[in-house]
Amino acid sequence: MAVRPWVTPAEVKDYTDKQKVKDRADTKMAIDITRAEQYVINYTHNRFDDAEKYPDMPVEVKTAVILIAEVYGNTSAEGKSEYKSESFDDYSYTVADTATKLENLDLGPLLDEFITEAPRNAITLKMRKL
Repeated sequence: MAVRPWVTPAEVKDYTDKQKVKDRADTKMAIDITRAEQYVINYTHNRFDDAEKYPDMPVEVKTAVILIAEVYGNTSAEGKSEYKSESFDDYSYTVADTATKLENLDLGPLLDEFITEAPRNAITLKMRKL
């Protein structure tokens, strides 16, 4: 069984090129990692707690957690801007959203093989003709 956290703040900081993420405190980065792990668990419906199937955390899952934690850390460090665009006479200024979105990470190829079917809390009836 893979013990959480699956990655360390040092691994996220080693991966990233963003200075704001590298400067982030380890305690805050640990929260970003926890959020990233929960995202992976919800995406795959898999807690990776089967010791026979997952004696070690798969590299693909660790990579996904690092990518997601980087996005969470960068988004928190940058904050939100109060406005998107501003105009004055013939001059206009637009603030671009520089934070990477989770949708742009393309996590499917990393995580799709680990998706398990979500348990259903219902009764399934099979019927046949008489």
